Amino acid sequence: DAMEGRRRRTETSISIRKNKKDEGIAKRRAMTTTPPRSAIPTAMNNDGTIMSDGTSVHVVEPKAIYTVDDIPSLKARLSEPNINDTNLLEIVRGFRKMLSVEHNPPVDEVLGSGVLPIFVQMLQLNDKPQVQFEAAWALTNIASTDQTKAIVDAGAVPYFAQLLSSPSAEVREQCAWCLGNIAGDSPALRDIVLSSGAMQPLLHNIVQPDNNSLFGNCVWACSNFCRGKPVPNLSHVAPAVPVLAQILKGENTEAKQDALWALSYISDGNDDNIQAVIDTGIIGVIIELLGVESSIVTPALRTVGNIVSGNDVQTQAIIDAGLMSQMQRLLHHPKGMVRKEACWVLSNIAAGTHQQIGAVIRAKGCMQRVTEMASTSEWEVRKEAIWVVSNIATGGTDKQIMSVIEAGAIDAVCSILSVNDTKMLLVALDAVDCILKLGMKLNKDYVSFVDECDGLTMIETLQEHESEEVYQKAITLIETYFGAEDGEDDENLAPDVNGGTFSFGIPQKNIDEVECPANAGHSNAQPFTTYNFAS
Repeated sequence: DAMEGRRRRTETSISIRKNKKDEGIAKRRAMTTTPPRSAIPTAMNNDGTIMSDGTSVHVVEPKAIYTVDDIPSLKARLSEPNINDTNLLEIVRGFRKMLSVEHNPPVDEVLGSGVLPIFVQMLQLNDKPQVQFEAAWALTNIASTDQTKAIVDAGAVPYFAQLLSSPSAEVREQCAWCLGNIAGDSPALRDIVLSSGAMQPLLHNIVQPDNNSLFGNCVWACSNFCRGKPVPNLSHVAPAVPVLAQILKGENTEAKQDALWALSYISDGNDDNIQAVIDTGIIGVIIELLGVESSIVTPALRTVGNIVSGNDVQTQAIIDAGLMSQMQRLLHHPKGMVRKEACWVLSNIAAGTHQQIGAVIRAKGCMQRVTEMASTSEWEVRKEAIWVVSNIATGGTDKQIMSVIEAGAIDAVCSILSVNDTKMLLVALDAVDCILKLGMKLNKDYVSFVDECDGLTMIETLQEHESEEVYQKAITLIETYFGAEDGEDDENLAPDVNGGTFSFGIPQKNIDEVECPANAGHSNAQPFTTYNFAS
């Protein structure tokens, strides 16, 4: 069954998810002392405020520099009745600046002061966008630490979701940033964000952004809304798919990278998730992006790999969109992670129909490169390459199996027989079994090829393997393709006396009755018989 041969991302997700350098960070901190600025110049008032949709947000920094020692007095000032707007803004900025330092921000001290609920209350001051902005910034930096859940428990998420529709672009951006940090913390907190209804207003800011900075941060936040295992409910993230697809047609490289990561997370689910991505009509663009020499390649390849782990129709859609033309270059990519995922993609295609296996074999230079990597690349790449070979050997037609043998499959699978990895040993042994079975069927001496690669020696060694399954497969291979025929005498046994002669070897009767595998493919080979010496 092709679907049984497919290996979902589950097998490799643990190692892949550890590669945070490629994938990007789940959280971002605003460590600067000024708000994020747009790449497009923003109009300024004479009093040092930013004009944003008719709403002014002050960016003037407080003159006082506050430290951890000032936290109790700042908290006390916040508790004063009838605190004026100037003092309120100064205090929340003081907290925000403390939380924006690069090293060891005093998050625990700030939370310990009991000021968190007050910050959340500040988010509700719709007539004071400057205060909302500073409070959101302070909360964003708390959310970038391991104290993210405290913000959720304080009830901030619904207010952040509402403020994604604030008249102030700066407030909207800061709230998107904080929600992105919260969603990136864990699947549980991500689902709370999605349940708040934040996705739709976030997408509105992507489709109609006020500036480049807002656009970029919202796309990044959207990727975190889609991130994590188990994958979010498709109904929550489906509205994002066409928006993300449209981003891939733009010129913003960083946004395209974040959009591709989001699509890779969404497609890392069931066939419905995969189909949602295919239905955008964007897979041709994704395949084109595989040819770009940049950080875009990794999430593009991840998305393609997830799609080909779907059903046969979905896999064929990727092939028809031109994937195979990109594979040889990806198999020679300087980054091992890209080569590994390229092999993973091919292995899932090779677990499909005979037509799809044929597409892998016909791809110029692919199988030669795969068998080469199966023997010589770093281990993580070798494993994926062996899956390609094994899936073809166990699921291909006779001609397709012969093609991979000609490309070096026997050397490749035998090179795996000495490794200390039970799963991969079983994969390689299955491939050897299918290859030798084909040799017997077609009267080809693949047995000798395996022996010449030291395959027989390694299979004999596997009879001592700790895994019962490996042991049984090794025994079966030896008995089926390399073992002694019935009636063969052990070479260490004394010769039998038969009449006046000593007899060695196998009785001719047994040779006539049972075809010896060692003679397969050799019609002129010397038959086994007895040798009689006069006593």
